[in-house]
Amino acid sequence: MGGDDVRLRAVVSLAQTMAAAYTSRESWRAAALGACEALGGSFAALSVWERDRGRLRVLVNAGERAEGEEEFPDEEAYPVHQFPEITEFLHERWAGGGEPDAWVETADGSAAAGAPARGARPYCHQRVAALRRRGRGCCVVAPIVLHGRAWGELYVARPAGAPVFDRDDADFATVLAAVVAAGIAQTERLEEVRKLAFTDPLTGLANRRAVDLRLDEAVERHRMEDAVVSLVVCDLNGLKEVNDTHGHAVGDRLLERFGSVLSLCGAMLPGALAARLGGDEFCLLTVGPSADDVVRVSEELCARAVALELGNGVACGVASTGDEIGPVRSARRLFRLADAAQYQAKAAHSRRPVVAGRDGEVIRLADSPPKSPHDRRRLRGSPPPGNGMPDR
Repeated sequence: MGGDDVRLRAVVSLAQTMAAAYTSRESWRAAALGACEALGGSFAALSVWERDRGRLRVLVNAGERAEGEEEFPDEEAYPVHQFPEITEFLHERWAGGGEPDAWVETADGSAAAGAPARGARPYCHQRVAALRRRGRGCCVVAPIVLHGRAWGELYVARPAGAPVFDRDDADFATVLAAVVAAGIAQTERLEEVRKLAFTDPLTGLANRRAVDLRLDEAVERHRMEDAVVSLVVCDLNGLKEVNDTHGHAVGDRLLERFGSVLSLCGAMLPGALAARLGGDEFCLLTVGPSADDVVRVSEELCARAVALELGNGVACGVASTGDEIGPVRSARRLFRLADAAQYQAKAAHSRRPVVAGRDGEVIRLADSPPKSPHDRRRLRGSPPPGNGMPDR
């Protein structure tokens, strides 16, 4: 009974640890370490079956790693034809309504514990060779099933000379694999929710929330490291006319098309974040590239926008700490400057970007209050009337 209690606690601990994971990597690592401890192993790995590439790719190696084994390997993968049990026997069992069973391999190639009731043994000489090469005596392999399909496998090994896994261990590994599958499914759902929270659903670009977070971090880097931070704000001209003339479905296609153009141009600037701020407003945020490089890409963006089949180009404003724009101690300051530059481009019907610090009117416009209550300017971050000078 005591052994059952220990294993029950191990299952609960594994589920709790995976539930606390915030990222996929944390979830994978928790799965491997938890299973390794629960089964009394020295090493564990988690692998995913990449059907489109016909391979098992190792996501994490945990525990006592052998030489050359990385915790999170970039390209450790094995052709699935070398492991027919995941693509053939096990798949047939699942398709027939059976349950996925774990099995044991040994370094000496002796009969594996829990061999399936089928003509062929699950003996896999690649696994046996790997056990010998890495000084391990045995392993238990448990398939992971997610959403009714083979997702990958959990692998736990013991060193040479340690007791060999038995049938009870294989059955317990099957239970652990089911817990791991539930944990992975939860992490994937959470990551999807987080992705949706920071993604514009129409264009697939980042949204305003993502920009706000990234811009705060960028300005902090500018303050601490003097990193060049640049913000390009674009207003897509003619969207209302497209919506009124052709309908909102066509207007949405224009937004999507411009989003693709923005993404393409953003790729010319290392690490750039391309985003839709809302409505017909978009932006690019960069940390590192020079102001000249950002302006050059902004000019390319304007030219490509004019070439779109619908719409009437973009009004584009640029603000960069690499230009003479005065101190930038807050994200609000950079946003106001980029907004003012974009407002100036809109008013002048400019086909090229207007750049704060290179157009003498922009900084004055950013720092001056609206001329009247009917002034249509809406500069992000501007303080309410009566709050004094804007935060720089």
